[in-house]
Amino acid sequence: MEKTWQESVAAVWAEAESIPEAEVVRRIDALVSEADDADPDALFESASARDFAGREADAIGLYQSALDRGLAEPQRSRAVIQLASSMRNVGRPQDAIDVLQGGFADDPDHPLADAARAFLSLCLLDTGDARAATAVALDALAAHLPQYSRSVRAYAAELTR
Repeated sequence: MEKTWQESVAAVWAEAESIPEAEVVRRIDALVSEADDADPDALFESASARDFAGREADAIGLYQSALDRGLAEPQRSRAVIQLASSMRNVGRPQDAIDVLQGGFADDPDHPLADAARAFLSLCLLDTGDARAATAVALDALAAHLPQYSRSVRAYAAELTR
């Protein structure tokens, strides 16, 4: 039985930690070449491969194109986080904050909200706002505490006053 395009992409990612980064990019690019140039999933995979290889500057435009072309969930949420992370890594933390806050970082019911808030916290720290960064991180953590959740949320809120 022949693999679907998505299964082939998943197979590359399953091996990604054990092969050279340049090989991940080469394999993903080979698969992307089989897709339509405007396919948001292909653009996302191309961006992700470059991001994985430490080529964040090359990934940013691809992530933005994938999102602009209607990338669907669950890749859409991943693209928002990965775009913001790449922006932060190239010295654009305020742009990353804008992306995350325009995404779903403030939606506590979103399955990746805590991941988005972790990156938001890092970006806020990079802009010099340690109090806001700590507040965001503590608020995200509070949801996972079996005890003291209410207290930690209150302390996080206090940091933003």
